[in-house]
Amino acid sequence: MYKVLLVDDERMILDGISQVVDWASAGTRLAGTARNGIEAYDAIVQDPPHIVISDIRMPGMDGLQLVEKVHREFPQIRFILLSGFSEFEYAKTAMKNGVKHYLLKPCNETKIVEALCELTEELQQSRRRDDFVRSMREGLEKVLPHVKEQFLKEFVTNKTYGSGDWEYYRKLFHIETDTRTIRLIVFRLEGAFEFEHLFAVKNIAGELLEQAVLSSTVGDHVLMAIEDGGDVKALLERLERIRSTFLQYYRIDLTIALSEPGDIVHSRQLYKQAMACLNHRFYLGEGSVITEADIAEGMPEVEGGEPAFDAEKWTLPIKTGHWEDAEREIDAMFGSLAERRLDIHTAKSYVIQWFMEMIRLCEPGERNANMGRLVPLLELDTLQAIALFFKRMAQEIARRNYEQTRFKQSAILQKVMEIIDAQLGNPELSLQWVAHEMLYMNADYLGKLFKKESGEKFSNYVMKQRVKKATELLGQGGDVKIFELAERLGFGDNPQYFSQVFKKYAGCTPSEYMKSS
Repeated sequence: MYKVLLVDDERMILDGISQVVDWASAGTRLAGTARNGIEAYDAIVQDPPHIVISDIRMPGMDGLQLVEKVHREFPQIRFILLSGFSEFEYAKTAMKNGVKHYLLKPCNETKIVEALCELTEELQQSRRRDDFVRSMREGLEKVLPHVKEQFLKEFVTNKTYGSGDWEYYRKLFHIETDTRTIRLIVFRLEGAFEFEHLFAVKNIAGELLEQAVLSSTVGDHVLMAIEDGGDVKALLERLERIRSTFLQYYRIDLTIALSEPGDIVHSRQLYKQAMACLNHRFYLGEGSVITEADIAEGMPEVEGGEPAFDAEKWTLPIKTGHWEDAEREIDAMFGSLAERRLDIHTAKSYVIQWFMEMIRLCEPGERNANMGRLVPLLELDTLQAIALFFKRMAQEIARRNYEQTRFKQSAILQKVMEIIDAQLGNPELSLQWVAHEMLYMNADYLGKLFKKESGEKFSNYVMKQRVKKATELLGQGGDVKIFELAERLGFGDNPQYFSQVFKKYAGCTPSEYMKSS
């Protein structure tokens, strides 16, 4: 029920109206009475009623003065004025302060109830109107952030917006800015993340960037417009704080791209600029703050012409299983690609070419299986990640080839040793003879392979085997002639050279060896 305060300096009228009027029938209750305007004002301040019924002519503060003062401080309170005078000036003064109900004394309770009913209906309408406005405001407050987000998306993607549009929406959304010069910031979350993490980025960035104007989520990125304060160094430090804070709490890294400053009506161009910076994470890597200056610093001084890469320099070590050599060449290739800063599609075209050259080093069955790894390789979005994937794959192939080559080399070594054992008495026995006449191989390659697998040069091994055989024969006793032994072990008719070689490896001459046996 609505509270009513009754004010009149005549006790009889005050008591009469209090008792006669059916307050409840009008949806009201009598909350109190006062004998004059001053007493009424104090009661209103202490417990404001909804309706005041007041006489006009009262000592101290009359009804019109009371209406004027209360209207200034409590404009929501409604008044019914009572007077024994019908002068129009009283009614006119009262109406200036919003009084619509002016009753002449004597007035019966019916007139008072009718006036009360009209006022309670006004109060109910006002309350419904206030409730509606409050509901609309609350709804608008809920939807406003989403509307602002959509507005920012539209502003950076729709080229038809201009200065007038910005001023209209700025006033509509109550966007307070000291300048129209802004920068756009794009935040990219690296790795797997939930949609809620995008809002976390916005919240952290909003707290650390005091000059934030608008923010939005665009796909899997966070976009923010900030006022340009001119202090780039301080801004970059804040962006690094955002990145480190988010990484600390969520264990997810951020790559942040920052546009150059520009008028807000050029947001579309600034957004393209920021996205171009973000694309350079392909070369600069994840978890960095990228600006136009970073791109300019990384551009090669000399451009023009396609880079040349020697396929044999890195494929041959993979083919032969020498991974350290292959890794060194692959690092140089990707390093050269990074230095040139080609557009991403061109850079990936080189990677495809290298990939095809690499899988040709595999067996046919493995080649088909490895072809399926090209798609995930190209889906990687930084050159560092592509290089790491490529190197792991190259290392697998190199190790597999190493095992196969080592098996083949061991078989070749075994064959060479068997030939040496069978041909110890052949004066033609040499690396060139074995390579060309027996194995049909390149002599230099066979010599390197023999030394790598056996640990010594081919000629030294042959001499050791001949001396070893000589000691076996000398140890059998009997009448052994030195010149016959030399000829039998491939030294021909040069027993003196045989003795020299024998002494070098056995520590004594053949004659001395026979005497000591």
